[in-house]
Amino acid sequence: MYKDSLFAKIKRLIPPSLMMLLLPGALVCLNGDAIATTANADQMQLPAPSSTAQKLYSAAQNDLLQLRILLKNGHAQSTVGSGFMVGASNLVVTNYHVVSQIALEPGTYVGEYVDTHGKRGLVDLLAVDALHDLAVVRISRKGTGFFKVPEQLPLLKQGQYLYSLGNPLDLGFTISEGAYNGIIHRGFYDQLMFTGPINAGMSGGPCITVDGLLAGVNVSKRLDGELVSFLVPFRYVQELLKKATSLQKPPKDFKEIVGQQLLAHQAIMVDQLLAAPLTTKSLGKYQVPVRESDQMRCWGQSTDNPENPYTVEQIRCSIESAIYVSNELQTGRMSIRHAFTRSTKLDAVRFASLAADTFKRENFGGHKDKHLTPPACAEQFLTNKCLPMRAVLCVRAYRKFAGLYDFSVLTATTDENLMNLQSRLDIKGVSYENGLRVSRIFLESIGREKKP
Repeated sequence: MYKDSLFAKIKRLIPPSLMMLLLPGALVCLNGDAIATTANADQMQLPAPSSTAQKLYSAAQNDLLQLRILLKNGHAQSTVGSGFMVGASNLVVTNYHVVSQIALEPGTYVGEYVDTHGKRGLVDLLAVDALHDLAVVRISRKGTGFFKVPEQLPLLKQGQYLYSLGNPLDLGFTISEGAYNGIIHRGFYDQLMFTGPINAGMSGGPCITVDGLLAGVNVSKRLDGELVSFLVPFRYVQELLKKATSLQKPPKDFKEIVGQQLLAHQAIMVDQLLAAPLTTKSLGKYQVPVRESDQMRCWGQSTDNPENPYTVEQIRCSIESAIYVSNELQTGRMSIRHAFTRSTKLDAVRFASLAADTFKRENFGGHKDKHLTPPACAEQFLTNKCLPMRAVLCVRAYRKFAGLYDFSVLTATTDENLMNLQSRLDIKGVSYENGLRVSRIFLESIGREKKP
């Protein structure tokens, strides 16, 4: 069968040093790092807080912290975020992306807290939840008990006011008001929509009700909208705190823990994406596979320009969320792209040259990536159930997270002289078995429209 020879062929192209790795065996963040979008000072002019906000801030300020990640050598500041103390304990909740550097590179970075009175001290990382973007750290002082962790979740109603606290843009501690607007299901894990201002540096800060109950944790915002912000729901905080308080001592290697969480995520992602057969859409004379779901969206585009000797129609689908691992690595996502090209002005030779050049320009990653191995690729001409095509399969292994891979599949049809379908699948952060599973289904699902 074509698929067995193609998938077997890739192993013969892998350098011996990478064989063990490839043998079968998981939005914008609001800290102060480079991927966060900062606002100008004139964009930070907000209405004066209400009397309710003033009372809440006054009551909560002693348990509100700024968290700073510093280089061990010289203590230069790398990133900043926010956090809050849990009850009267010495535990602090924040986002994973705020402390990811000390989780993954503890020999290079150290964490420090600064409270609203300017007192500071070091932090010890206790627990991380990369999938929900949460972390728990321990410090040398205890809280006043304002941010309690009740057994029952607060009942939130759409439109009710919430109050977000943190240290935006390293300018000082603030409180902002906004409305709760429901649960968002666009990712694989629920988030709460907060229609209020949250800015870079407020990551990990608390968002509370008028009664001071914790509703969620500041995590991200949309850059293409106004006051569209997101919170990690409180129930995930409860779950991580239970794990943190049950630990006798902090784990020695957080990379292993993050890797296990990423492996768990990829299983959930692939199972949900393949719970039903891929949908097929017509593109020219071809049938192309797509996936439209709560997590994945598709868009269409046409470049029909009379001045060009050919036209291109495209369908693109992608998962809108990703799992943040570090500033340089986000994973746990899938994308599909189909491009149908046809011409009535070019001859067969020139059209074949156009199609070949388009295929050749595709990029599968470089050889200097510190997170991923160079791509190991296999190419073959094959025929699935009904369609001859040229296909390339590429695999890259994660250097720091054993058992995780990025897969890419690129195909181009070879059945017509003046029309061509080029399709590409990319799936990031999956097991070897799941990468092969999705790739096979994708290849088998490309076809031609049946003749009447």
